[in-house]
Amino acid sequence: MSRPRLEVADIFRAHGAAYRSEHAGHLNLRQLKVMSAIENCRTAALGGHVSACTKCGHEHVAYNSCRNRHCPKCQGVASRDWMQARIEDLLPVEYFHVVFTLPAQVADIAHQNKAAVYGLLFKASAQTLLTIAADPKHLGARIGMTSVLHTWGSAMTHHPHVHVVVPGGGLSPDGTRWIDCRPGFFLPVKVLSRLFRRLFLEGLIRLHRTGKLRFFGKLAGLADPDAFAAHLAPLRKLDWVVYAKPPFGGPEAVLSYLSRYTHRVAISNHRLVSADADTVAFRWKDYRIKRGDRMKVMRLPTSEFIRRFLNHVLPSGFHRIRHAGFLANGIRRDRIEKIRRLLDAEPKPDEATSEAVTDDPADPNTHQPCPKCGGGMIVIETFTRGQTPKSRAPPWKDAA
Repeated sequence: MSRPRLEVADIFRAHGAAYRSEHAGHLNLRQLKVMSAIENCRTAALGGHVSACTKCGHEHVAYNSCRNRHCPKCQGVASRDWMQARIEDLLPVEYFHVVFTLPAQVADIAHQNKAAVYGLLFKASAQTLLTIAADPKHLGARIGMTSVLHTWGSAMTHHPHVHVVVPGGGLSPDGTRWIDCRPGFFLPVKVLSRLFRRLFLEGLIRLHRTGKLRFFGKLAGLADPDAFAAHLAPLRKLDWVVYAKPPFGGPEAVLSYLSRYTHRVAISNHRLVSADADTVAFRWKDYRIKRGDRMKVMRLPTSEFIRRFLNHVLPSGFHRIRHAGFLANGIRRDRIEKIRRLLDAEPKPDEATSEAVTDDPADPNTHQPCPKCGGGMIVIETFTRGQTPKSRAPPWKDAA
């Protein structure tokens, strides 16, 4: 994919300093670090290397990536590396996609308590699926899942939800056989929605009771237990959004989906349209439109665009991809091998995990052809943060 002509980094470099000055004292350390990382990504500030063509001598300077998980430029390589490790986990069964979304009244609480409430969202959604799937009235099996947290909507507003990819079946309670779900149907959405609502609200009340929630601004009154209970009361009568999409078209489709979703950030560079000191324009999808073209262009004040982007910076050390059930870390490898034996589906040689290949130009191990003549490129120089690369003749020419 060609490099977009406009990047989030360009907006941060041009207007980030003014934004930081205007909002001094209101940005946390994580947000400041994300801004700095994105601004410096693939610039001399992070160092880099010089490659030269062994055929024509053309030199190319590549600067190091920041590798920050919120940087739009750095997620492609991270996604491919992660996906390469997941290939051997795929099973020859139907896969389903389930989405659990928090109501707006809870999303406001989550915004001020990200680690606690996002963690509860993972826990409640996973427990919902595990519980309903284990019920003999539904599937009667122990299932596995991979969950991915997204905190944004298409317009970068705060919209926390988890995407869950689930194999269509599970192990029998005694672990001696594989139980398939019905073709094209995983679990009843209404049953999932009601249990998810109950488990999440119970968990939220526990967090409040144990003093693990903090409230500020317009939500400050929720620190009072009675006010908090009154705030949650209407939520017990709402239908919480749990959406089960049709099954994927096969394991390859699962990989394609995961590669798009696992390492997404609030907005990709390719959605940006224009930016100046006053406004940023970007493409977004209006899901309220049921038919026709949903894609529109939104224009936001530059400071509002930056604010929305920084709203989605995750707490330090928070894992946005998690596994549960028979795909949980620590037991996944043994369980997958056992299930493959039960399905008589040992992995084919070409499904085995191989060494990841990256096309990141900032990676010195990348072997890209010379843009001038197509010859091979080799690294002839590396330089550290803040240094300027030296232009010099390739060593094989010196030897001649």
